[in-house]
Amino acid sequence: MTTAWVAGLPLIAGAVVLARVVTRRGRSGLYIMAAVGAVLMIGAVVLLVAALTAGPAGAAVAVAAARSAAAAPGTSSNTAALLGAAIAVAGSTIGAGIAVAYTGAAALAAMSERSEVFGRAMVIVGLAEGIAIYGLIIGILLIGKA
Repeated sequence: MTTAWVAGLPLIAGAVVLARVVTRRGRSGLYIMAAVGAVLMIGAVVLLVAALTAGPAGAAVAVAAARSAAAAPGTSSNTAALLGAAIAVAGSTIGAGIAVAYTGAAALAAMSERSEVFGRAMVIVGLAEGIAIYGLIIGILLIGKA
């Protein structure tokens, strides 16, 4: 699992560089990126449909997985703990992003009128960012239970 992630890092870096190059082309670059995103989404849906409508070989794998889960007690609780950790981190990060977007915009607007409110504005933005920290702590606690 770790080697696959390390092997995929150059692909991710290449995709980021390619996205930067393409988006410098202006509006046509954004259309290209949207088209690539649409093609990837269609490919993902096709793979999902193929996986869900798999024939007997897919059923045999599912039965083997169910038997191994029954043989290893606590596996479903590990899965539930890891899934809970993922949901906690993802939800808190999304919530923190939304909160920082609104509070950051309001803080910049307030600082543009009066520069002496910088300290108070940054405290409020920091409180909004604390939401993500709480989710990360919960995620770490849940992973420790798994």
